[in-house]
Amino acid sequence: MWRLGFFFHEIAFGLLSVFIPLYLVAFKDTSVLGGPLVALGVMTSIAIFCSIPASFLWGYLCDATRHYKVFILLSFLSSAVILFLMTLPFAQNILLFVALYVAMQMLHVAHESPKNVLIAEHYSRDEWEKSYGFYEGLTEIGFIVGLAIGLIMFASSLSSSILATYSLYLCSGLSVTAFILSILLIADPLIIFERRLVGIEKKIDYTYRGVKSLSRILDGLRWDGSLKEDSFRGFALAIVMFALATSLFFTPLPIFLKQGLGLPTSMVYVAYILNSVGAAAGYFLIRGRARSMDMRKQMPRFVLFRSLLIFMLVGFIEFAFSPTIMTGILLIFIGFAYAMYYIMMLSLSMELIPQGKTGFFDGLVGLGSAVGSFFGPFLATHLNYLPTFLVAAVVFFFAFIALKLFS
Repeated sequence: MWRLGFFFHEIAFGLLSVFIPLYLVAFKDTSVLGGPLVALGVMTSIAIFCSIPASFLWGYLCDATRHYKVFILLSFLSSAVILFLMTLPFAQNILLFVALYVAMQMLHVAHESPKNVLIAEHYSRDEWEKSYGFYEGLTEIGFIVGLAIGLIMFASSLSSSILATYSLYLCSGLSVTAFILSILLIADPLIIFERRLVGIEKKIDYTYRGVKSLSRILDGLRWDGSLKEDSFRGFALAIVMFALATSLFFTPLPIFLKQGLGLPTSMVYVAYILNSVGAAAGYFLIRGRARSMDMRKQMPRFVLFRSLLIFMLVGFIEFAFSPTIMTGILLIFIGFAYAMYYIMMLSLSMELIPQGKTGFFDGLVGLGSAVGSFFGPFLATHLNYLPTFLVAAVVFFFAFIALKLFS
């Protein structure tokens, strides 16, 4: 039940995920930042870069104070207030709108680390993938609901200015709902020990393997095991590169769908709904199969799968082979691959990152996302969309190589 607030929160941000890029393009004064696409890249990258130290701060504070609920409440309430402020006349200035968006993102990430810790501490290590999968699947459904609301709103005959105002009011109200539900339903864990216990178990397992190898060698027997420890540097590099490629692809995608493929705004929402449907399927699928999967072997395969899917997408668009239909189909599988990767990477990260540094995972994701959010629109402006998508596919492939080499 404690996840219910996050469900309503994701409804709001599902609607905003497509609304914000399209809303920004509608600004008349984006020339001060170099045009609509560049303005989108500048705003998104600044917001994410500023969110990186914020992620470290929130992760440190929640573990230092052992209070997690308060940071979740801060995230939801600040989103509600800032979204309401965006409806006021002064926010029609592009620079002030960007400033509000950056502030919202810095406060919004306050719920990420506490949410990850709540799941890790409420459940045993054997249930982490199942629990993360359920949470992400539930919130992905909320995200789809938000996209569906956007689809219905923009399919109506209302003017764009009225739709923009209604969208921001609705998202603000949904964030207030998430805030109230979180007050009522979320409770901090009474005892914080599961992550520490996992760390102890890993040390004991490594010591046991070392003793076993030595005893077999001294007895003249062959030992086929391994004493290789997990390299977080390899995982960290893969996290950054995967996030970078994801932002390179998805930041300019709404504009490409609307202007490049000539789709109406409602169909842009449909494309994102299909992507989220694939992700939700992946989240719920991994819940039942996590225990039977070797995550260190399976995770690189899904990263490679995502790279190949984007190469295929570019090919279908370039050769005009039912580009609209094939884009929708491939977006489903792109979302599915992301879900499988994300749950595996998040669970392994909670094993490897010590207490007090839980914001490190979000910081790494933010670093890659910030760079990709700027260069995605930048490359799309100077090279066009398809070369930008090819660059994203190549970066996904490099993330696959990083996981194979260091994991």
